[in-house]
Amino acid sequence: MNKILDARNLTKDFGGLVAVRNVSFVIAAGEIVGLIGPNGAGKTTVFNLITGMEKIQSGAVYFEGADISRLKPHSICKLGISRTYQSVRPFLNHTVRENIRVGAVYGRTGSSGMNSEDRIDQVLDMLELRSRENLLAKDLPIEERKMVEVGRALAANPKILMLDEPMAGLNLSEISKFVDLMKKLNSEKMMTIVIVEHVMKAISSACSRVIVMHHGEVLAEGTPENVLSNESVIEVYLGESYSKGRSSPERSTGASV
Repeated sequence: MNKILDARNLTKDFGGLVAVRNVSFVIAAGEIVGLIGPNGAGKTTVFNLITGMEKIQSGAVYFEGADISRLKPHSICKLGISRTYQSVRPFLNHTVRENIRVGAVYGRTGSSGMNSEDRIDQVLDMLELRSRENLLAKDLPIEERKMVEVGRALAANPKILMLDEPMAGLNLSEISKFVDLMKKLNSEKMMTIVIVEHVMKAISSACSRVIVMHHGEVLAEGTPENVLSNESVIEVYLGESYSKGRSSPERSTGASV
């Protein structure tokens, strides 16, 4: 495995409440990995620890073999890890193009020779935002604000793109298009993607591997098929009575969790 990210025994508590406890996993370069679990499982906290938004209480994060555990978020972004947020955070009084420019200017330079404006153009076209580039972010519906947030992360030219519930609130057609986008980024740009999501059909379609969290710990890990037929995972999401009474594991694969 050509590992690009190595999280080792991550632990974080807030005022005595343990949000993440001894979480360890490895991400290989070129993977699309789903991080799933019930609300409050610790998924976003893991994202925050990896990207420097929260200080790691114990444990460490290694990116391409280097310890990034004590780096600031902007330094981690410049190395090649960019992210979106569960709570959408565009710069509301700036245009779509200006929002995406932030990622292009302050992200990883890379070796492609593409300047920041060319990268912005590429992202606008990829996300079908060209016709919206001069609109203020505050004038966009929530679905398009989400795409602006994704665009800002993409413009940073990441090696790892971390997406926190990007498909929340999207309709089925929009979800399908977003899954296609992830696959395209992965196959054409060789981009490693880690995604927190509750739409299991999207996770099953896009991800080669899934990590399940529960009560701040890793509960299960494996292919989507294996994880979604795991009795412990089904019980966490759908309840013990469902787990005992279900007729086949396939019944769980369409769940939104």
